[in-house]
Amino acid sequence: MDCIRIRGGNRLNGTIPISGAKNATLPLMIASLLSRETLTLKNVPNLADVSLLKRILGNHGVDHTVRGKRSTHEVVAGETVELSAREIVDTTAPYELVSRMRASFWVIGPLLARMGEARVSLPGGCAIGTRPVDFYLHGLQALGAELSVEGGYVEARAPKGLVGGRVIFPRVSVGATHTVMMAAALAKGETVIENAAREPEVVDVAECLMKMGAQIEGAGTREIHIEGVPSLSAAEHSVLPDRIETGTYAMAVAATGGEVTLTGARPDLLRAALDTLVDAGIEIAETNEGIRVARNGGPLKAVEVTTQPFPGFPTDLQAQLMALMARAEGTSHITETIFENRFMHVQELSRLGADIRLDGQTATIRGVEKLTGAQVMATDLRASVSLVIGGLAAEGETTVNRVYHLDRGFELLEEKLSACGAEIERVRA
Repeated sequence: MDCIRIRGGNRLNGTIPISGAKNATLPLMIASLLSRETLTLKNVPNLADVSLLKRILGNHGVDHTVRGKRSTHEVVAGETVELSAREIVDTTAPYELVSRMRASFWVIGPLLARMGEARVSLPGGCAIGTRPVDFYLHGLQALGAELSVEGGYVEARAPKGLVGGRVIFPRVSVGATHTVMMAAALAKGETVIENAAREPEVVDVAECLMKMGAQIEGAGTREIHIEGVPSLSAAEHSVLPDRIETGTYAMAVAATGGEVTLTGARPDLLRAALDTLVDAGIEIAETNEGIRVARNGGPLKAVEVTTQPFPGFPTDLQAQLMALMARAEGTSHITETIFENRFMHVQELSRLGADIRLDGQTATIRGVEKLTGAQVMATDLRASVSLVIGGLAAEGETTVNRVYHLDRGFELLEEKLSACGAEIERVRA
């Protein structure tokens, strides 16, 4: 099993290109199931989750071609992927595939809307919490779907097609918003989604669906209106830049010191995180190329943060911020409100010398004078990159094991950091 070896202490200087957003790419690819015509996606990141979803969609009959692969030496643009679902050959999403990536459960919406039936495995729990799919199912039932759960599979039917309705989510859910919005695009009549997720990735998917001919208003607000259409057509869409990757590299620069321009980054996608970095003493400047991040000798200041749905501080940057605050002056507090089990990185950061105490869903981080390299183990995607940040800031050598988690969401991480002066390498098993 591969690992990543880091020798810490180097400042980061240079430029890092920001890839397309994984959290937008996955639902955009799934949206290809809604049309017989080709959906062309640009700026698609080359990630393990993207490769797995290509396989999952292929199981349903989606053909794909890839153009414009990235160079590992000079990263300038993402892949262009053409997805064609002319014929749906199978409406079952089996356990062995869905269990490897929760987002694949979202195929239930497009399959049900287009084919009138879907049989999709329940995804089960994961390392950061149970994340039940109740909201997805209640949303589809509001559109007239007949649902049952048998043998670990959701059996969904709408033999006469879905019908628009009012969907009220008791709690914000990005995945449920994606699923119901895609299903409603082909439903008869108007659908209203109340308490919808406002994340930029939801807006990106809505914009793509509208290019395909969907009629959607209000994406990015609490209430989305969708007027169903009989069919969707071919379209071309460029995936928005990854705000989580942007925030991650910004925190890496904050942890090591130096100055890096994050090219292609959009400040409007992560304003709360950037404001937190400014509070911590980091210089943030918007440029024509993206975002410039700098810390030139000044101390890190402690902060208090509570994760919230967009536009609040994202849960997907919580672990990275904790690694950064391990070296801050004073005591920081981070409260996690989205997932109930997202502090699995605490024990591993402590192996580097971080002083972190947990009280329920709040972590108290007392800044230490130095971190020291050690062997650590990644437990999930965001936790794994927090250990990379800790290793970059630590003295000596850090080895991060189980880096397959990183490959799910960070494209060419070692190359991007090495280009800015980090001593980081992948050690092949």
